[in-house]
Amino acid sequence: MLSLFTNLMTRLRREEKGATAVEYGIMVALIAVAVIVAVTLLGGNLSKMFNDVAGKVSVPTAPAAPAAPAGS
Repeated sequence: MLSLFTNLMTRLRREEKGATAVEYGIMVALIAVAVIVAVTLLGGNLSKMFNDVAGKVSVPTAPAAPAAPAGS
């Protein structure tokens, strides 16, 4: 199993496409980690902020009657 992994890594290092694929894989993994950290850290604060705003919005009332046309 280790030999198979070693052969795969050797081929990937030699081939430029493989190196590019590995680089993109690392970038995707880092972006995923950054998103998870951001959601974890900011999720509670965003939820609290939206709940605060929702609590401050007043209940809608009936619309006002339209104004009488001028000259009537």
